[in-house]
Amino acid sequence: MAVSQDRSACLRLVVLLLLGVGMEEVVEGCSCNPAHPQQLFCSAEIVIRAKISGEKIVSPSNSSSPYMKMIQYEIKMIKMFKGFDRAKDIQYVYTPVFSSLCGVKLDSNNKAGYLLSGSMWSDGRISIGQCDLVESWDNLSLSQKKNLNYRYQMGCECRINTCYTVPCVSTGENECLWTDWLLDNSLNGEQARQYACIRRSDTSCSWYRGGPPPEKDFLDMTDP
Repeated sequence: MAVSQDRSACLRLVVLLLLGVGMEEVVEGCSCNPAHPQQLFCSAEIVIRAKISGEKIVSPSNSSSPYMKMIQYEIKMIKMFKGFDRAKDIQYVYTPVFSSLCGVKLDSNNKAGYLLSGSMWSDGRISIGQCDLVESWDNLSLSQKKNLNYRYQMGCECRINTCYTVPCVSTGENECLWTDWLLDNSLNGEQARQYACIRRSDTSCSWYRGGPPPEKDFLDMTDP
């Protein structure tokens, strides 16, 4: 999950404005709109697989506020899925210290592997947060790992519409209806873990699964 950067940036802007007028309390928590993994992939500037090898707290030289502190994660990049034109080698990623500012806590003690997505600051540093696609590599399904290579990218021009209630009707041919919430009461259901919304040769968009047939039928499922 305009998208992940816009969602988290709005909240961060509110917090920074409050700090600018001298308020030293975080008055809101992190809030992210529901997003299919493909939406988060498409909105990200950088998507990589990496192992976390260390961490430390860093602060801007021109600020003493604890809310400006960042966790600097040292990483060993294993593979880049997106962002080849923006970065060649990434050694560090940054996230706010506080979860209320959308910061994420990663395991740096066991050299754990993660899928990391985020945005690049003007100084070249990579920012990650709760509204980005940040997930333990071992928690990803086989389909998700395969979709990272090219299928997610194939559908970045498609629109994924989240269904919360019925009826849920498509508003155009370039749209896929995401029904996990309706069927599983979860945003990490079958469509999120097994499917990609891709553009077909006739420019329409449809869910695609490159594995065994699903156990459930989706509202707008058609084979591309």
